[in-house]
Amino acid sequence: MARLFGTDGIRGLGNRDLTPELALSVAAAAAAVLAPRDGSHRPVAVVGRDPRASGEMLQAAVCAGLASAGADVLQVGVLPTPGVAHLVGALNADLGVMISASHNPMPDNGIKIFAAGGHKLDDVVEDAIEAALAQPAERPIGAGVGRIYDITDAHDRYVAHLLASIPNRLDGLKVVVDCANGAAWAAAPQAYREAGAEVIAINALPDGENINDGCGSTHLEPLRAAVLAEGADLGIAHDGDADRCLAVDAAGEVIDGDQIMAVLALALRDSGELVDDTMVVTVMSNLGLHLAMRDAGVKLRSTAVGDRYVLEELRGAGLALGGEQSGHVVLPGYATTGDGLLTAMRLMARVVATGRPLAELAGVMHRLPQVLVNVRVADKAAVAGSASVGAAVTQVETELGDTGRVLLRPSGTEQLVRVMVEAPTHDLAQSCADRLAAVVSAAS
Repeated sequence: MARLFGTDGIRGLGNRDLTPELALSVAAAAAAVLAPRDGSHRPVAVVGRDPRASGEMLQAAVCAGLASAGADVLQVGVLPTPGVAHLVGALNADLGVMISASHNPMPDNGIKIFAAGGHKLDDVVEDAIEAALAQPAERPIGAGVGRIYDITDAHDRYVAHLLASIPNRLDGLKVVVDCANGAAWAAAPQAYREAGAEVIAINALPDGENINDGCGSTHLEPLRAAVLAEGADLGIAHDGDADRCLAVDAAGEVIDGDQIMAVLALALRDSGELVDDTMVVTVMSNLGLHLAMRDAGVKLRSTAVGDRYVLEELRGAGLALGGEQSGHVVLPGYATTGDGLLTAMRLMARVVATGRPLAELAGVMHRLPQVLVNVRVADKAAVAGSASVGAAVTQVETELGDTGRVLLRPSGTEQLVRVMVEAPTHDLAQSCADRLAAVVSAAS
């Protein structure tokens, strides 16, 4: 059978792939695996969701599953994923469940599960939950059945945490925030205003169907237009569950996750918080970030693509900053997972503290043109072992020298090989990528 958990929880079409029956069963299994069995206390779970329509149905199923396993449920309503993760720790819960498909379109939905402390699960725990699905447990009765409660001040608790996590206020800053009609629609404007910024919120009227619809971090055009129209200092874009953040400078130019990490790395270095002067990135981070950080004396560690791998490296090495080009940025000193609102507030705090515009701060890094070509293949293993592919990669790497980079990465879910090339010009990157793609296709 295919593995139920993907790289970031369980995803699928709401009410087709991800049914209420499955949600109930997964929640009960998660409680069985993550809740204490020694009788020391009654298990507690925090449950939140983004505003997509199927979330109401799935939340009811998740809460039922948790309560049927004997766990008390604390419902926090519509709240960003990092807000749910924070409250798992702050409320001393045994586990947490976030119902969201992140940046995916509305028909999709998903389930993300957090262990005690608000930490994402590793593969071993996810496998244990999947195994528990096939092992029906004896359910409690009477007073042993879990109860369900609403936490009405969840937003205020989360916002207070964010305000306590920035080094200075945001007074004098004018910002546009695109909430993606998602989980941050209330929390992001509230947090930024309470920190002192003048806030113009767009796409902050979720109706259950418009989440990520032509807006947010995957569609930056509305934000760019609003920043220019409002004469704002910068813009912030979140995705549906607000665990990521991208930005736009005053001229409407996009500031991606790599550039944001470059700015934050130097801020943390200057404040003495950048442990071992080291940052964690994925193999997809732009070569320009590597070059800029080398010049700044900041070391980089690279992981596989996925914020879970960044998190594992950060926790294992005790480091203070990591993330992805897509805008997932993790600051372990302040959050247990990627937090788009925290990232945005730390970025804006740096702008205010230095008195320098975002474009200037982000200019520490020159983003090299990056071309990605997806090649459909018959056999990914054959490509990996192909002498002709290896020779072609070596030839392109020799031609580019230290001015570019090549990465071939098999898809984890499809018969695809992703060919990525960075070079001084887009035309050169495209030419090299097309050459390599042809060799990869022939080798399969």
